[in-house]
Amino acid sequence: MQRFTKHGGSEGARTPKLHCFLSEHSDWSGCMDCPMTAENVVYKEVSFSNSMQGIDLAGMLFLPRGEGPFPAVVVIHGSGTSSRSNAWYLTFTSYLQDHGITVLLPDKRGSAGSSGGDWRTASFEDLATDTLSAISYLKTRHAHMISDIGILGVSQGGCIAPLVATRSDDISFIVNLVGSAVPLYQALLYEESHNLRQMGFPPSLARRVAHVSSWYLRTIAHRGFWKAVGNFDPIPFWREVNVPALVLYGELDTNVPSRASAERLAALGNPDIRVTIFAGSGHALQDPGRPGAGRIRLDALELIRDFIAGATTSPRGTPRAGQPGSAPGPAGPGRAGR
Repeated sequence: MQRFTKHGGSEGARTPKLHCFLSEHSDWSGCMDCPMTAENVVYKEVSFSNSMQGIDLAGMLFLPRGEGPFPAVVVIHGSGTSSRSNAWYLTFTSYLQDHGITVLLPDKRGSAGSSGGDWRTASFEDLATDTLSAISYLKTRHAHMISDIGILGVSQGGCIAPLVATRSDDISFIVNLVGSAVPLYQALLYEESHNLRQMGFPPSLARRVAHVSSWYLRTIAHRGFWKAVGNFDPIPFWREVNVPALVLYGELDTNVPSRASAERLAALGNPDIRVTIFAGSGHALQDPGRPGAGRIRLDALELIRDFIAGATTSPRGTPRAGQPGSAPGPAGPGRAGR
């Protein structure tokens, strides 16, 4: 059975919407009151090529202190324009760096002057090649410093993560931060319904109007984007995943149907996939005790850190999950309060 847990937390008011999960104009800029900025984090500027599509990409490489080798993660961005200066991203990248994990945070194609291409007309298969190119870069330029490579998908990037994993034998683990596991049209309808409710529509009316607004977004406002991504369904790719995977959702998420996504993943019966839902948190997995702080909750960061340590061979010889000496996970569905 799949590991499916729920982290408890104080129930708080629903936080303001941080970004629109599938809308073309969306980003994570609502989290910008975090202390992290591109000026006060330690990173190395890097560049690499996506030779499959003729695109030059750039990014930030966060290297831990010490000799290594260290496990590494490549971040897959969420929807819309995504900036490297986004404090929400820098918070978790710096945390992982401080805990012995290398992080490559590429600039999303077309989102920064140093990266070519255009995400607006790119399919998920196209975007997956950017991540595969980042993995190849780490293998060829920093192999002596890296023990294992994994991927960390954020929101829409979490949808793309299993697709990437099916196309590379170099991936040792997957982390999915609030990436939907339902078809994109269904996720859009869910989000639009909540958008309308936040605008004051009664729930029953919001559900009906959402069908119209979703149709408008797909066929008129963002037709190019929807033509590129189609009705992408990540489940067929999750079905093929055969490396340890950690999937984190927020119980109060109004962008992604957390419960429906968790249930679809659980139905796969894949023992490599562990799903956790955090009570009191929305799409940014914020601390329910500080709903306006705009930073990812500490227990989520700790869970990611411990998961990567258990899924990889660290410099200290931490065994992979399932190998002799590794800590056993929960036997089946359950609830874990904190």
